[in-house]
Order: sequence, then C-alpha cells, then structure tokens
Amino acid sequence: MENLEPIDDSQYTQETVISQKQLFLYLIPVIGFFPSLWTLYHRKGTKEQLMVSRLSITLAFTWLLGYSFLATGAATSEFLTLRMLILNSFLTSGYFLVSVWLIIRLIQGKSHRLSGFSRFAERVLGKYLS
Repeated sequence: MENLEPIDDSQYTQETVISQKQLFLYLIPVIGFFPSLWTLYHRKGTKEQLMVSRLSITLAFTWLLGYSFLATGAATSEFLTLRMLILNSFLTSGYFLVSVWLIIRLIQGKSHRLSGFSRFAERVLGKYLS
C-alpha cells in the first residue's frame, strides 16, 4: 500500500487569496483602471485576471467617454445644461454602482461578468491588449 500523505494546500489558498485581492483591486472605480492596464500591458496574470482587467478598462473608458461628452455638451449648450449635468451624475453614479455590485459578486464567489459588456470587452480589448 502506498504512503498517503495529506496534501498541503496552503500555497493554493494563498494564491487564491492574492488573486481575489487583485481582482478586487481591478474593480475599484477609476483607481482599478491603472493596475488593470498594467496587467494587460505586461500580459501577466491568470485568465480570470485578464478578463476582469479588460472589463474594468472597458467600464472606465465608457464612463470617461460619456462623462466627457456630457460635460462638453453642458458647457456649450445654454438650454440643455442642467439636463446634461443630471445625466452626467446618473452616468457617474451608475459606473460606481456597477463597480461596487461586481465587487460584491466577487466577494460572494459569483460570476463577475456583465452580459454583453464583458463580451464586448473581450472582443475589443482582447484584440489589442492581449
């Protein structure tokens, strides 16, 4: 009979905890953009880390683009200024709420994908940054 030794999975759990912390960092609104970009630029990380990085960058770019357009429209329009500023605040609140929701899902161990948006991030950023 073979000698059956217990498996030491302490390294596995440490790697999992570090990976979870990195995913958490990637999903922090605005700040998570920079470590996500770093991970994709150097092409280092697990498949899950690369997917979350792409999603984080796509969310941040979408927010920044919408924010810029609405702020510019509010600055140049006399009639629609208030409406565009209100839409701008809704867009910013939505970005932060989606990011917090994804972090909560990550903590719960559920999927951190957004239907349609994750696929778009994989297609667009997967082509250029991975």
